[in-house]
Amino acid sequence: MELTILGSGTTSPHPTRGSSGFWLETARGSIMLDLSATAFHRAAREGFDWANLDAIWISHFHLDHVGGLAPFLFGTKYAFETQARTKTMRIFAPEGLRELLEKFDSAYDYGIFTQPFPLEITEVKADSSFEILPYVKADTYSTQHTPESLALKINDGEKTFVFTSDTGSDAKLGEFAKDCDLLLTESSFVEKSPIPVHIGFPESIELVNIAKPKNAVFTHFYSVWDGVDFKEKTTKYATPCEITEAVDGLRITV
Repeated sequence: MELTILGSGTTSPHPTRGSSGFWLETARGSIMLDLSATAFHRAAREGFDWANLDAIWISHFHLDHVGGLAPFLFGTKYAFETQARTKTMRIFAPEGLRELLEKFDSAYDYGIFTQPFPLEITEVKADSSFEILPYVKADTYSTQHTPESLALKINDGEKTFVFTSDTGSDAKLGEFAKDCDLLLTESSFVEKSPIPVHIGFPESIELVNIAKPKNAVFTHFYSVWDGVDFKEKTTKYATPCEITEAVDGLRITV
């Protein structure tokens, strides 16, 4: 599997960091992990075959994670690149996504559910297991961010990748991610998070020390990180693996 960072920032506009979005390429197909308003344009810029995207995962319903989904579907409805598509596009998300999209759709009769290709929306609960792609298993875990927010663990039979998305501090989340090959988690603040529904660098380090992944990537950076030497900061902590700063366009092999 290969992960590409499409957006390493937050909901706040930033000159170099787009809002959340990640492209995961597997031997069985492609998955978009969260879909902000900037993410699908970045996917096109990175040269990805967005018109043949196999699956989309939405972790929760804050706009910097789901705000690009309806515009993306409005785009695929009319794009020249998707008119000949016949395979199903599958969207997986917490319960409530269909209702959210229906409300958006009805605001101006966008018709986003009417696509040139089959569209399938699957709502999943916490502690669920399902196939996100053929022979690619996914498991979910409820995170301390919003009532619906879910972390996702993906296993393709060879490697395991965990995406926490936004979360509060939770030791059990570390157990959920235990011994994974790559952990992608937030690190919104340079110091400890001032709010319980996000984590800052110290809590992100704690999560890594519990999970003990082979590699970790920190993302979801607010502008308080601007000018901070990330690599130097990581050297002040003992960790079981290398920790990489997410930057837009970065590609990492799982």
